[in-house]
Amino acid sequence: MPKGDGHKRGSNAYNPIDVHVGARLRARRTLLGLSQTALGDAMGVTFQQMQKYEGGHNRISASRLYDASKLLGVDIGYFFDEMGKTTKSESPAQLSRQKSKRSPRKPPKSEDPLHKRETLEFVRAYYRIIDPKIRGHVRKLIQLTASASRSPS
Repeated sequence: MPKGDGHKRGSNAYNPIDVHVGARLRARRTLLGLSQTALGDAMGVTFQQMQKYEGGHNRISASRLYDASKLLGVDIGYFFDEMGKTTKSESPAQLSRQKSKRSPRKPPKSEDPLHKRETLEFVRAYYRIIDPKIRGHVRKLIQLTASASRSPS
């Protein structure tokens, strides 16, 4: 396997596990308010490399994933949490067992609202509210607004 890209030579397919790990990396980095440059500098890689990791274009090595987990304050298992069955079934070992060749894939877009920038920015702002009483009022306001928007008019 060539160094750095984590894919078979000549392949432009994205492994769903790499995409999932990258999405989790991006989610945690964004939640903590870190830029790709800041995290990349701390990990000893460029922000361009961080973009490739986060998009699943390049597979992140075990040592870099370990560094990321320490810098982001999570267990290494965090990067694999919430992985669906379909994604799990597409590990390199599983794929090599399949006899039919697949056409190159584009990285799947996550529909999970927890992976959206808007959600992460909201959560970060919410936790910047120091007063627990005010934070509780904001939470209730959001819950009431969400309930009202589902009700038929």
